[in-house]
Amino acid sequence: MKLDFPPGMLRPIGRNQMDEARALALDSPRRRAIVRYHDHAEAVQRMMNALEPDSYVRPHRHCDPDKVEVFVALAGRALVLLFDDHAAVRDYVLLAPHGPQTGVEIPARAWHSVIALDPGTVLYEIIEGAFSPATHKTYASWAPAEGSPEASAFHDALLMRVKSMFPG
Repeated sequence: MKLDFPPGMLRPIGRNQMDEARALALDSPRRRAIVRYHDHAEAVQRMMNALEPDSYVRPHRHCDPDKVEVFVALAGRALVLLFDDHAAVRDYVLLAPHGPQTGVEIPARAWHSVIALDPGTVLYEIIEGAFSPATHKTYASWAPAEGSPEASAFHDALLMRVKSMFPG
């Protein structure tokens, strides 16, 4: 969904927009939703990304062209994971609006995923554009496809594997 704002006016990032994103995520079979602030052709993509804890975000990377991605926590908690080429977790950051880490920058070409730890988690996402569905992301071959029978088990096993890394 794309938000419409009058040209030349400020574009709020607030409770109303978060509530809208959360409602869309709850109604989505994917248990997440994006509310866009940008048009696909723009050089910088900006959006609210609402996720529920049972949403599986297949590990992927951005490399056609290389794109840096940024997440900033607006509500809830999320774990951003960085993987090597063989599915091992190389790094992680626990994001929460009141820290100690509120945001993270993901380098281009890095395998990554995000897991919501709290219901109603909302992240503000910025990624270089323009958006093209054919080249936006490359999925990790070692991770099951979203919606596949293996996806839920992979998501749960991944969460269990990293749960000892963060409090709560």
